[in-house]
Amino acid sequence: MDYKMELTPEQLALLNGEQGETMAKVMKTLVMYGEAFGATKMVPVTSEMGHLVTSFGLKVMTPVYDLMDQLIAAGLKSKQKFSVDPKPVDPKVPSNFIKNFVFNKFMYTKQDSYDEQLRKLGLVGDDAYTCTCYMNEVGNLPKKGDILSWAESSAVVYANSVLGARCNRNSGIIELFGSIAGYVPYFGLVTDEGRKATWIVEVKCKKKPEAQVLGSAIGMKVMEDVPYVKGLTDWIGTELDDDAKAYLKDFGAATASNGAVGLYHIDGLTPEAVEMGESLIADNAQVYVIDDAELERVKNSYPVMWKDKDKAPQLCFIGCPHLSLQQLKEWTDNVVEGLKKNGQKKVSVPTVFTAAPAVCDEFNKTEYAAKLAATGVTLSYICPLMYMNNPVAKKGRVITNSNKLRTYTTSRYYTSEEILDIITKGAK
Repeated sequence: MDYKMELTPEQLALLNGEQGETMAKVMKTLVMYGEAFGATKMVPVTSEMGHLVTSFGLKVMTPVYDLMDQLIAAGLKSKQKFSVDPKPVDPKVPSNFIKNFVFNKFMYTKQDSYDEQLRKLGLVGDDAYTCTCYMNEVGNLPKKGDILSWAESSAVVYANSVLGARCNRNSGIIELFGSIAGYVPYFGLVTDEGRKATWIVEVKCKKKPEAQVLGSAIGMKVMEDVPYVKGLTDWIGTELDDDAKAYLKDFGAATASNGAVGLYHIDGLTPEAVEMGESLIADNAQVYVIDDAELERVKNSYPVMWKDKDKAPQLCFIGCPHLSLQQLKEWTDNVVEGLKKNGQKKVSVPTVFTAAPAVCDEFNKTEYAAKLAATGVTLSYICPLMYMNNPVAKKGRVITNSNKLRTYTTSRYYTSEEILDIITKGAK
């Protein structure tokens, strides 16, 4: 077969079966994928670790399990150890008999066997199930300029934007193939040209914009394009400290889920914007001005999917993407203070904070763990999105401060301030 892209002798050898038929199929898939997007060549994956998006053992994913078995039988595994997205269930999360029956008997019946397949292919450890693999506690932290083979949208946009790594928004399995072959196609966000901004976003707010709503507004406007955001450092500063990184984590996840953003530049803050400034802006870039009224318009446009819109919420999820250690501590303080202010001892809505297992472990070593437990809040490693994406859970009245969770499920969005007010007041 003739290929349009320029391939090295090593890459051609893989295609021609030097490392077996299965590896040849992996490489052929990557080449065909790249050529579909106009890739000119393949480039080596340079990050120390990989990350997989598919963590859930859904019964219907038989083709995935068959594929994994073929890879394992051929003796293939990722050239990098990898982390993987969060697990879909956790017995600590508030549930009921029907939900548990659906989860365990119909939906996630392959979870244990799939976990074993992941271990054989290169899973770094049982505490590496998280969408925020770049947390220090997890340790999958790419360096500036690293070439990645990832797919998880919130992790890709964070790695590209906050860390200055290079990765396209790949699909599940494609990201595994890239890690197995050690190469990814050279196109899009991996290239210099593909990282230029085709939108200028001017933030002209009179108060700090909610990260999730600002990200949502930008994502829905620019879609898959790259925005260059001006004016945000007035609110979050010019240092990538813990506060700024937590803000950008949530902001980026909203741009990626409410649109298809894989990279953004924040003027005066993110690595490439600091280094290159407005030279990152492409000619004829469009302009989008965001003020408080625009953010309010966007927030008010979110549909409410509940059947009984005026009834009280039954469950609250905080942490999609997973919370950082600092965010867990801040939320704990805020809940404790909110309950004290309202004369309450425990949250009035069953509430789940989610974070990476390694982050949960560190949190549980602190004095905050006992404080949080006393409020009635559950701490979990679960993926709220996968918990919600089933016929039973989606009928429940779930609230969240995550625009990603709102977009992909029937959950109802409230700002963090509104969520805090709801869960720390007495039941209506």
